[in-house]
Amino acid sequence: MPEKHFSGKYKLVKLLNHGEYSKVYHAKDTRTGQSVAIKAIQDYQQGLVEIQALTRLNHRHVIKLVEVLAAADSDQVFIVTEFAKCGDLFEKIADRGRLAEDVSRHFFHQLISAVRHCHARGVFHRDIKPENLLLDDKWALKLSDFGLCSVSDPGRSGPVLHEPCGTPEYAAPEVLAGRGYDGAKADVWSCGVVLYVLTAGFLPFDGAGKMRKGEFRLPFWMSPGLKWLLRRILDPNPETRMTIDEILEDGWFRKDWSDEGEGDEEIDEDDSGKLLIWYGNFVVFCTFSANKAVSKTKFCPRRFSPCPSKCAD
Repeated sequence: MPEKHFSGKYKLVKLLNHGEYSKVYHAKDTRTGQSVAIKAIQDYQQGLVEIQALTRLNHRHVIKLVEVLAAADSDQVFIVTEFAKCGDLFEKIADRGRLAEDVSRHFFHQLISAVRHCHARGVFHRDIKPENLLLDDKWALKLSDFGLCSVSDPGRSGPVLHEPCGTPEYAAPEVLAGRGYDGAKADVWSCGVVLYVLTAGFLPFDGAGKMRKGEFRLPFWMSPGLKWLLRRILDPNPETRMTIDEILEDGWFRKDWSDEGEGDEEIDEDDSGKLLIWYGNFVVFCTFSANKAVSKTKFCPRRFSPCPSKCAD
């Protein structure tokens, strides 16, 4: 059990899910009773990019990093984030079937707002799907699980990526083809598949051939505006595929849309910009900013630093 590494800070409640290299737990802060989620990763190297991404992000619709715990006697690392009480969007679709178009649009507003923030910070998710869209106690969407993300310098065009990754049903055709791809354009495709699933109740493509050709059925209950938007987003050609900025100007999208309360939040250098790593009895502080991976490091064990070149003894 990972609880021995928490020095009494957290009490595990239950296992939420698990993968090949990680497990996610619901836990409670023993001092405040606050619920948190703890992602236990077997090898710290597998968590470094995810940690780096989360320290760059501060947005109401992106899961918020609380701290990182490092095991003193193993290579395990524990990513502590806010807890999303109401599960994920996949569960809601499985329970209810398709969602009403207005409800789907509400969640899509929040998703696009979150993804826009990520891209502005140089973070490309690469595994956007309903299972990774969590809901808090107010049913606000939280983009989560950055384990497959790519991180680059903020403000620059995304790097050409080559690693096929993500969930095939939601991954863009250029990603599955194994050729170089733009992480931002691939994320937009995945957002389009999510929107389709929310409004249709099923996946748009039943084969790789149809995906490559962009052939999918648009059910009769979808409005003309939604159909037009889906055709533009689920364009197999990444060069003509709709961009985030174009989505923000789309008529269907802009219904009931308000930038107020949905936009990017500034990184607070004195709060969420700090990464706290508990390493045995030592507390490690790494200060991050929106424009740099690490702007200042007081002390950081080299093997647990997301940016070793900035570490100081």
